Amino acid sequence: MRTLKTIKGPLKKWKLILLGTGAVLLVPWMVVLALTLPGSTEVRHWSLAWIGLDVLMATGCAATALLGLRADPRARLTAAATAATAVLDAWFDVTTSRSGGDLVMALGCAVVETALAGACVAMALSEPQKSAAQQKSAAHKGVTTTKPSPAP
Repeated sequence: MRTLKTIKGPLKKWKLILLGTGAVLLVPWMVVLALTLPGSTEVRHWSLAWIGLDVLMATGCAATALLGLRADPRARLTAAATAATAVLDAWFDVTTSRSGGDLVMALGCAVVETALAGACVAMALSEPQKSAAQQKSAAHKGVTTTKPSPAP
């Protein structure tokens, strides 16, 4: 089991403690919201909000694809952000839709968005690719870029 002392890199113990504290403090806030928010409300700029969320998701897909094709390790970051956006879009599609045909369409969209989120999570957790320049440099130095086969 890893302890806080074994975590290396930019995650310091105090940052993890702040994250944990934030998680704990959000619980009573959620209770307050559950007890005080109205059951329904009228929203201005409804279509702008939805279009903005889809623009954000499309931009994330495009950025992830572009960076991924370049073997840029930042593609993993945009993939993670795009996954979160897709899950949020699915959540709000389903929870704000009317029953009947609107709900069926929202559920269909949620299936597609959840699949997109899954693909993005898989990319975000994958090993970073080596760019063509990195592979060429490694080959020039005599370094193999493939993983060795396990010993029998």
